[in-house]
Amino acid sequence: MNYDERITELESRVAFQEDALDKLNDVIAQQDRTISELQKLITAFNQQLKTVGQENQGVAFDDAPPPHY
Repeated sequence: MNYDERITELESRVAFQEDALDKLNDVIAQQDRTISELQKLITAFNQQLKTVGQENQGVAFDDAPPPHY
């Protein structure tokens, strides 16, 4: 293989690697957005659970077994 062929091969490999890195970067960016959205949902869900728990603190539950026992 002469130098021109070797340089062409190396340029081809570099171009392929740059494309792969761009695609990976896009995937990572999407995953970061998804994680951020999920964290917001978890925070909101935890707040709802706290609210429901506080609302139900004074509620007495019937300890009697269900009728089918």
